[in-house]
Amino acid sequence: MKKILSAFLDWLSGFLAPRKGLIPLIGMGLIFLNLLIQFIFPNGWLATTNLFLHFGLLAAIFGLMLAWAL
Repeated sequence: MKKILSAFLDWLSGFLAPRKGLIPLIGMGLIFLNLLIQFIFPNGWLATTNLFLHFGLLAAIFGLMLAWAL
């Protein structure tokens, strides 16, 4: 199991190293998606919980920290 996890992390690191802005870009896309959901389904569960806003913010912060480390 450790070898599989290690191989996956090596592959992921090699994939994300030249694409440092990919995860923050995905996070900003999720934040924009949350904005659209606010107007399309104003009384829906996703709109009231701001789920994509929170996931987008976490993804953007994580992506910036990961880009700094890579």
